[in-house]
Amino acid sequence: MSRLQVQASVDERDFMVDLEVDEGSTVAVLGPNGAGKSTLLGVISGLLRPDRGRVELGDRVLTDTASGAAVPPHKRSVALLAQQALLFPHLTALDNVAFAPRSAGKRRRVAREAAMRWLKAVDAVEFADRTPHQLSGGQAQRIAVARALAADPELLLLDEPMAALDVATAPAVRSLLRRVLREDGRTALIVTHDPLDVLALADRVIVVEGGRIVEDGPVRRVLTRPRSTFGARIAGTNLLGGIVEADGLATEVGVVHGLVDDDCTAGTAAAAVFLPSAVAVYTEPPHGSPRNALCVEIGELEARGATVLVRASGGLTAEITTAAAAELTLEPGATVWFVIKATEIRIHRAA
Repeated sequence: MSRLQVQASVDERDFMVDLEVDEGSTVAVLGPNGAGKSTLLGVISGLLRPDRGRVELGDRVLTDTASGAAVPPHKRSVALLAQQALLFPHLTALDNVAFAPRSAGKRRRVAREAAMRWLKAVDAVEFADRTPHQLSGGQAQRIAVARALAADPELLLLDEPMAALDVATAPAVRSLLRRVLREDGRTALIVTHDPLDVLALADRVIVVEGGRIVEDGPVRRVLTRPRSTFGARIAGTNLLGGIVEADGLATEVGVVHGLVDDDCTAGTAAAAVFLPSAVAVYTEPPHGSPRNALCVEIGELEARGATVLVRASGGLTAEITTAAAAELTLEPGATVWFVIKATEIRIHRAA
């Protein structure tokens, strides 16, 4: 397996990324729609040529705009697994998987033997003689995983591989990918919106917004102490950015007080992070001058079983009981106060 290095700019998409991925590492790529995640995969796979940049995989140069180097996608040793299985409809599962070694020049018998090994590896031998229309979504995705790995790629790109699967099937495919990535020590990038994918598959996270990498770190750090708005959304937390002052963190909704990290000195950019469940909601200004009382406008209400998620128009959320929501008679457009104890807020340096 090989180390990946990417430095690329695509002017039309306002995309500019500098990324290194260690050999054998699995990196989760997060970000809102249109942030540049697909552009990143396109540049690495060779499906998109950057205006400027260089892509290296191990000791091979795949793309170099300065020298004009551009290795074709099928010669990069990079496999792309998409949301849809995209199997060849006229081939059996076995022949779909055997396609990669056959394309590499292997004899039919050798290719089919290799395909059968990979079908066994993904627990899909029983589907070998079936055509794609005879497979369920989860079964087809297993075959797609086997086909991708049968090419023996140095790098595996996973583009939301569980997005098209139902809730009953996705865990099995996720478990399969985890086992394959761990056992093979294969270098991989996985684009996802699901924190379960991040927790189960990745050892590192990057967050892409506006065509730039705005956050990069170990899974635990990003999910517990996010430094970007989208990172906080994936982690299910609130995030307020601002500048550290002597009296607290100055944000667009007021000064916020909390537990401040030692490296947050006056004048530095920082982020205040707190859970929606730590927020109390008041319809009138609270008494007693609480340390953190933020005046917000309700954007929408979302029922979640025994609780209600109160989303403010500025992006902050509070999670309260359904009884509390009924008593407060909350509705979109109403002005309320989000109150958070200082001990529930962590303030750390921004990315």
